[in-house]
Amino acid sequence: MADCLFCRIVRREIPASIVQEDEQALVFKDISPQAPTHLLIVPKKHLASLADSADGDAALLGRLQLVAARLAKEMRLSSFRLVSNNGKGAGQSVDHLHYHFLAGRPMQWPPG
Repeated sequence: MADCLFCRIVRREIPASIVQEDEQALVFKDISPQAPTHLLIVPKKHLASLADSADGDAALLGRLQLVAARLAKEMRLSSFRLVSNNGKGAGQSVDHLHYHFLAGRPMQWPPG
């Protein structure tokens, strides 16, 4: 999508503090961090939300989870929270599937 914020970051049209990248995903720092470590894990393929994914996206969705696990291992984090908001009512502010990778402070439950 030409006007999607995260697609524009993937295409390097908008600057971001990129932490990691592979052929399917981009990881960058959130501009409004909610924890000492707050990264966004974004698929390079545009999907508006998790609800817009299909069976053919299963490998990509699994890949995003593996990226989170790799980040935790590389950053020597013993715990982290991985969040994907789906829809405006859940707090999704950018219509591009993404996971919030949060760590570095105690997390409360329930989260919302």
